Amino acid sequence: MMRDTDEMVDSASPEPIINIRGEGVALGPLHAGLLPMFERWDNDFWVIDRGGDDPAPRSSDQVRNGWEPLLKGDRDDWLGFAIYALPELRPIGMANIRDFQNRHGTAEFGITIVAAADRGRGYGSEAVQLLLDYAFTVLGVHNVWLDTPAYNAAALRAYEKVGFREIGRRRGARVLAGQRYDVVLMDCLASEFVPPRARVLSQD
Repeated sequence: MMRDTDEMVDSASPEPIINIRGEGVALGPLHAGLLPMFERWDNDFWVIDRGGDDPAPRSSDQVRNGWEPLLKGDRDDWLGFAIYALPELRPIGMANIRDFQNRHGTAEFGITIVAAADRGRGYGSEAVQLLLDYAFTVLGVHNVWLDTPAYNAAALRAYEKVGFREIGRRRGARVLAGQRYDVVLMDCLASEFVPPRARVLSQD
C-alpha cells in the first residue's frame, strides 16, 4: 500500500538538504529516500495524464529502475529538485530542467505536485518561479519551454503567473476519455521572467 507524502520521511531522519529556499517551498537534491513518493506519483493516473504520459500501473522495480539513473546523475542534461513545503520541509513533488546543454540557450521544464491536497495552494507557482530563476541565472538559459494538455487549466494559470506565454498548440494531440484536446506549448524568456523576491543567487 502506498504511503502518504507526510509519512515518507521518517521522524528520525535528518533534515533534507536545501539548495533554494523560497517563502512557501524549498528545493533540494533528489535522493533515494524519495522513491516511495515517486512510486505513488508514477501510479497516480491523474498526475501521469497531466504530465503528458499514458497512465499504466508501475511496479516498485519499474519505478526504481526508471529513477535510479537520474538520481545517480547519469543524464548530464537533466537536473531535478525535490519540492518541500515550508516550514515543515515535507516533500510534496519534484521539478526538473532538461535538455539545456545546447548552443541555443533553450531548455525544457517539468513539474509535479503529487498529492491533490497540495495543489492550488501556491506551491507549484513558487516552485516554477524558483526553478526558472535557477535556469536563467545559474545555467544561463535564455528560453524555457513546456507543453501541457489544454484541460490542465490550473497548471496553465500557474505558468502564466510567472511569465510563461502560450506560443502555439498541437491540435487534437491528446485524448482523454475518448475526446481529443489540444496540447498547449508555452515558453518563458529570461527578459520576461517575473523573479522571486529572494533570488537564487544574490549579490549580497
